[in-house]
Amino acid sequence: MTDEELNIAFQKAYQKACTTNIQLPPDIMLHLYAYYKQAIHAEEFYRPSGDSDLRNAFKLNALFQVKGLSKKQAKKRYIALVEKYITD
Repeated sequence: MTDEELNIAFQKAYQKACTTNIQLPPDIMLHLYAYYKQAIHAEEFYRPSGDSDLRNAFKLNALFQVKGLSKKQAKKRYIALVEKYITD
């Protein structure tokens, strides 16, 4: 898969994830969040924002787990998760 094909597939997967009516388990949502942020912000540290300290802690933990992935790897894993769990 070329970089352009990967970017197109990633954008399609992102749109699918954003528009789904499927209620995903929280752990899958955190994986999607972390892979997306790593794919977009791989070179810099991204700090989660929000009002809930507990939710931010879970997000930060998910980000630490994917810290070593390249943008390309994160995009591929994001696409794989969407294809596995979002079937609508």
